[in-house]
Amino acid sequence: MIYCCIEHVELAMDIIVDEYEVAPKLEQLTAQQNLSTTCEYCDKTAEYIVAN
Repeated sequence: MIYCCIEHVELAMDIIVDEYEVAPKLEQLTAQQNLSTTCEYCDKTAEYIVAN
């Protein structure tokens, strides 16, 4: 599961496909989940979860 901002969604999706060879699931974070979660690739607030 990768938490990411809008700018890094494509990168996160590519990583899931490369590692697990399955289509990734893309979910938008809720306001409650979004309180202190940051993007794994930068310091912006995470907006999405990309998972296998």
